[in-house]
Amino acid sequence: MSLINAITARCGISLFLLVILKLHAANPIVPPGIHIADPSAHVWQDGRLYVYGSTDEKPNHYCSYHHDVVSTADLIHWTLVTNVFASKGPDDQVAYAHAPLYAPDCQYKNGTYYLYHCMPGDISEGVATSKSPTGPFVHSQRIQLNGVEGIDPCVFMDDDGQAYYIWGQFGAKVAKLKSSLTEIDPTTIHDNVLTEKEHFFHEGGYMVKRNGTYYFVYTHMGRGSRPTCIGYATGKSPFGPFIYRGVIIDNNYCDPGNWNNHGSLVEFKGRWYVFYHRSTQGSFTLRKTCLEPITFNPDGTINEVEMTTQGASGPLGPCEKMEAERACLLHGNVRVQPLSADNDALAGIRKGDRAAYKYFDFGAGVDRLTVRAAPGATPGKIEIVTDSPWGGAIGSIAVPGNGDGQTWQELSCAIHPVKGVHAVWLEFEGEGDGLFKVDWFRFHQR
Repeated sequence: MSLINAITARCGISLFLLVILKLHAANPIVPPGIHIADPSAHVWQDGRLYVYGSTDEKPNHYCSYHHDVVSTADLIHWTLVTNVFASKGPDDQVAYAHAPLYAPDCQYKNGTYYLYHCMPGDISEGVATSKSPTGPFVHSQRIQLNGVEGIDPCVFMDDDGQAYYIWGQFGAKVAKLKSSLTEIDPTTIHDNVLTEKEHFFHEGGYMVKRNGTYYFVYTHMGRGSRPTCIGYATGKSPFGPFIYRGVIIDNNYCDPGNWNNHGSLVEFKGRWYVFYHRSTQGSFTLRKTCLEPITFNPDGTINEVEMTTQGASGPLGPCEKMEAERACLLHGNVRVQPLSADNDALAGIRKGDRAAYKYFDFGAGVDRLTVRAAPGATPGKIEIVTDSPWGGAIGSIAVPGNGDGQTWQELSCAIHPVKGVHAVWLEFEGEGDGLFKVDWFRFHQR
């Protein structure tokens, strides 16, 4: 049962009523039990940053029949508003179809917010409206695409007020929207604005404008025959031509079941960020929104950034409890597993697996570590390594065997003193499949 389902069941309210939860600053920005993917980020007139995305609920299929929205005023304190739009159930707003809702986008004009959503097949594209950026969005109508079908809508608003509709899979399509923002101008449809062959375009288009240059951001298929990257191309018009520029972020190794990525760029309070998602639970259909700060070079290109645990918050305090599921890299069989509606842990641990957390600011130094673990049938060991998985261990915790994997213990060890800013790797040793689970860890100052 997801956290939202648990709350609604406990409170006796409809699944499609609003529930507001306070979220966390570090990656992922959504808590255990909540999976929001395909993040489309916007800053609206109230100065808050809003993220619209798919809501994943099952480990065996993408998305769900409703959308959620997260927002923030400071990138530290996040608010989640659930069930802002539905295609099925008591709050169904899609009279012409009842199918899962894929990646959405949102745009604003003259006091109205337009939620652009899509579904599989030839019923794909639609738009609903609200007077609030967090909905509820109501009365969806189809967007007629004149036979040029696709998924993953994005609406870009240019400086002159002209809106452009962007969509497509394997080939990106762009058309002007009419002033109503609910219809495209079919005479302006441009197909194959980006292609898989030339730009590694897979799906998930998104557009921003900076210093007169149009940045077309998209799911990139160019590494490992999987769409794990957010790539980008640049042009001087929303219709292109677009020049391929490279990768902004790659979410490979976020989870052993990872398959895709999908994201956006946004400027917030003078700093630019890339939003993206990571897989969890050994599944490519349970994904969580994350973000990283990015840097533009003088020539307008973007430096590729790595996945981190800290996200937009800066280096983390080592003496605060670090939830194990916040690992930014997972190598081997280890994956995030739910313990309850509001708590996750690392499980499926085998010999040679490892998990990374980037970055901690150890300041004047720490010299001890405590881990909350649930021993399994066979004994094991956790080695603590800084910076690189091939570095020397600064400490080691023995985890006893003969456990049931459900009974938790707090285990501690002394470590070689650590100062300054470092990544931390937990490296796991033991034999067989009956190794321990890890819930959290915490360093202690000298």
